[in-house]
Amino acid sequence: MDSQLDATFSPYEEKAGEDYMSDSQLSHFRLILENWKKELMVEVDRTVHHMQDDAASFPDPNDRATQEEEFTLELRTRDRERKLIKKIEESLVDLDKGDYGYCESCGTHIGVRRLEARPTATLCIDCKTLAEIREKNRV
Repeated sequence: MDSQLDATFSPYEEKAGEDYMSDSQLSHFRLILENWKKELMVEVDRTVHHMQDDAASFPDPNDRATQEEEFTLELRTRDRERKLIKKIEESLVDLDKGDYGYCESCGTHIGVRRLEARPTATLCIDCKTLAEIREKNRV
């Protein structure tokens, strides 16, 4: 996963004969997605406070350039996280609609382990592999 999950995360233990995306599986993934979103939001807040607190007008151009580069890198990271938060929110909507865990291309199960590795996955591994091959061949 792109971010470290809360230390309380543990892999889902499937029960014999359990239906795919049962209520307990849905609860498991809702918890993962909500915790991940919370962690990312904390990072966004931390960045805002860091930039407000550490913003200084250095007389030395090198110091000023270093600080600007650090802020630029941090903002780029937060922009990627903002996009990830949007994907997490879309996954939560899919969860509410009953579409979570199913490939948006072929409709098959994405799989519990794949979703634990990438909770925002919308494609099964086969469709994702094909999409990556197509993308590679376009370049």
